[in-house]
Amino acid sequence: MSQLFLQPNPTLRDYQTYIATMVKERGFDHESVAELFVLFLEECGEFAKAVRKTQQIKTDPLSDQYHIGHEAADIFMYLLDICNHFEIDLERAFREKEEINKKRQWK
Repeated sequence: MSQLFLQPNPTLRDYQTYIATMVKERGFDHESVAELFVLFLEECGEFAKAVRKTQQIKTDPLSDQYHIGHEAADIFMYLLDICNHFEIDLERAFREKEEINKKRQWK
């Protein structure tokens, strides 16, 4: 039985902790960063295909159907797992990077 629990209104840190527990519980904790990155890119491709379908951009009508929200969630999960491997606090990194971006001029 799963011991996973994500509290209501989780922080980004809560999501990272959840993913760390999830990969251990499901036996994925021995995957290398290289393997995770390939899976992450595969999910990005599936997300792109789902976006194409929602925007009525030509696709093969016989191709698998994708749920755009699920594909986005897959990308998020792999990103958090990769961040966990590198001990990146994604919320802190986001905040630090956004402070840099605020000082840039965007044209």
